[in-house]
Amino acid sequence: MSVLKTGENKLAGKFEKWDGNPFFAFSKPYLDFIDKGKFSLIYYVMAIINLIIPFAVIYITIESGVFRFAGGKLVFAIILSWLVITFASWIGFQLWWNRRTKVRDIAPTEFIVTLIFAEAFKTFGEWVGTLLGIIGAGIGLIALIFLGNDAAHLFRLLGLDFMNFGPIVIIIGPVTGFFIIILSRFVAEQLRLFASLVNNTKDMATNLKTPTEGKKTK
Repeated sequence: MSVLKTGENKLAGKFEKWDGNPFFAFSKPYLDFIDKGKFSLIYYVMAIINLIIPFAVIYITIESGVFRFAGGKLVFAIILSWLVITFASWIGFQLWWNRRTKVRDIAPTEFIVTLIFAEAFKTFGEWVGTLLGIIGAGIGLIALIFLGNDAAHLFRLLGLDFMNFGPIVIIIGPVTGFFIIILSRFVAEQLRLFASLVNNTKDMATNLKTPTEGKKTK
């Protein structure tokens, strides 16, 4: 056994000499980034996406050529709908921007990724639910007032085909958004509960083990 252990130590010593070699260390900044759990970058990215959404929507609408043949009512409805989307996106930006600090404040534990994922999942659900509620109710009401039975066309022109339910989206949007928020928070709470139970169980095992080892030493 001693000969085997000596061989392992010599082999480990040879590999340790390579640690300073740039060929084996150039990825260190990336690895340190992962190890330190700097996942707040996701929140910055999502916040920026919310700022881009209104411009993407108006670009899609203009490219569709709707303003070339649309009447006054439709143009006015599109402008009001764009303002609703802009308002919802601004709320979404604030949501992601403010929640970024919660990820940074999570205490380091062995299961920190579970806690970070739970927080990100909850924020994502709240974001989707908020956008569905505001956009569904707002644009649905505008479409009903200005377009009547042709309300469904407004969502298609704005690139929101997945919400193309006609006037009933005024109810479906907020209700669906509410349940998405509740579901995301429920799942996040279960994940946090799991991580908390595992951490507490580990702490209890450590505390029970320490006095036993002290008695053996005596």
